[in-house]
Amino acid sequence: MIRIREALAVEGKYDEMRLRQAVDTLIIPTGGFRIFKDPERVAWLRRVARDRGLIVLTDSDGAGLVIRAYLQKVLPPQQIRQAYIPPVPGKEKRKQAPSKEGLLGVEGLPAEVLLAALRRAGAHIEGEQTAPPFALTPAQLYRDGLAGRPGSAALRARFLAQLGLPAHITPKQLPQALRFAVTQEEYRRTLAAAQDFLKKSEAGG
Repeated sequence: MIRIREALAVEGKYDEMRLRQAVDTLIIPTGGFRIFKDPERVAWLRRVARDRGLIVLTDSDGAGLVIRAYLQKVLPPQQIRQAYIPPVPGKEKRKQAPSKEGLLGVEGLPAEVLLAALRRAGAHIEGEQTAPPFALTPAQLYRDGLAGRPGSAALRARFLAQLGLPAHITPKQLPQALRFAVTQEEYRRTLAAAQDFLKKSEAGG
C-alpha cells in the first residue's frame, strides 16, 4: 500500500472500497451524478483541494468523463489533478451485466493499474519523487495534428489508445491528462507511432 498527499475523488462506494486496498489517503465518493445537486459535497471537495490537493479518478466511460468535467468546472483547476484509467473491456463480479460501454470501472481494475494511473497524474507518493511536468500547449496540439485539423480525431484516438488512455479525452483535456503521464521524448515517440499506424492503415485500405 502507498501513501499519497492528495485526496481522491471517485464515483461511488465500491470505487472507494477498491482503492482503500491500495492507497492510504482520504477518499471521497461523489455519488455519481448526485454530485450535480450536492453543494455541500462540492464545498467539501473544494476545501480538501485547497488544503492538500485533489486527484479526480473516475471510470473511463462517458459517464465518468461527464462527472470529471463537472468537477473540473466547479473546483479550482490549479488545485486538482486528473487520473485516467485505461479502457478495459469487462464486467465487475458484483454486476449482472456489463456497463453500457462494456468497460471495467475503477472498482474492477487491479491495484497496479490504479497506482499507475495515480503516478501518471503526478500524485505525491511518500518515498517517491514526482516526475517533472510536461507542458503541452494548444498551439503544439495543432502543429502536431492532434487538434483542429482534418484527421485530428483519428490521430488523437490512436495516440490515446497507445498510451492506454480513454478515447473520450478532448483536446482541451489532453494537456492536463499528459502533464505527468509522459515526457517530451515519450510524447514524440508515441505521436510518431500513431502517425505511422494511420499511414499504414490508409495505405492498406
